[in-house]
Amino acid sequence: MKPKALVLLAHGTNRDHDVAEALTLAGAAPETVPLNLLRHERRRFDDYQMLVLPGGFSYADALGAGKLLAIDLQSYFSDQIQAFVASGKPVVGICNGFQALIKSGILPGKQSGPQPAATLTFNVSGRFECRWVTLKPTSSTCIWTRGLDDLIACPIAHGEGNFRAAEPARLGEQVALVYVAADGSPANGAYPANPNGSVLDIAGICNPSGNVLGLMPHPENHIHPWQNPLWTRGAGGHSGLPLFENGVRYATQL
Repeated sequence: MKPKALVLLAHGTNRDHDVAEALTLAGAAPETVPLNLLRHERRRFDDYQMLVLPGGFSYADALGAGKLLAIDLQSYFSDQIQAFVASGKPVVGICNGFQALIKSGILPGKQSGPQPAATLTFNVSGRFECRWVTLKPTSSTCIWTRGLDDLIACPIAHGEGNFRAAEPARLGEQVALVYVAADGSPANGAYPANPNGSVLDIAGICNPSGNVLGLMPHPENHIHPWQNPLWTRGAGGHSGLPLFENGVRYATQL
């Protein structure tokens, strides 16, 4: 059977249809579920094999990007999400979803002390960045990127994607994706290959167990060849679909 994927919907979320299509193509059965249905127990987290926090501007990014969604996750769903993560089921947060995972403490995980281990803050450019970037999968621990050798080309669209960590060098295999130049060479912090100034060119991280991934770029927006802006000039490959196929494949084995 196809694994059921819970796609969380908050006010302002706008990439739920995109990620649902990616999950469908990857072999999952996605269901977009408003948070209130979960609050009133008309849907249950443990009825699903995958959890997805899509991109958008939840609650209009009031109090900071992803902050109010993070408060929802902490206030109403903390026990359920902790159980979901502990069960090993795949979880992915994209853009605003990544911001919510970070600000709720779900990522990077194993936090010690009162200060957050990581955050996502304003782009170094000081403006909203909307452009295509190139990503390199770097982690064999992360179930979403494990075994992926090809680069991923996809868009970013955010104003607060600058990843900062208290001890970035200690993240190790938790660094799942990094920004690189179009030819795969290191970005070395250079704009626009690194579009937001993230430390160590980090584009996405996972939890220590590898089943939870958060990333700022949008691989769900490059799952068809014609979505590449240079497709009519012969550009191809570097699809984001294999990342979702990895997650779905893992979910079917649980």
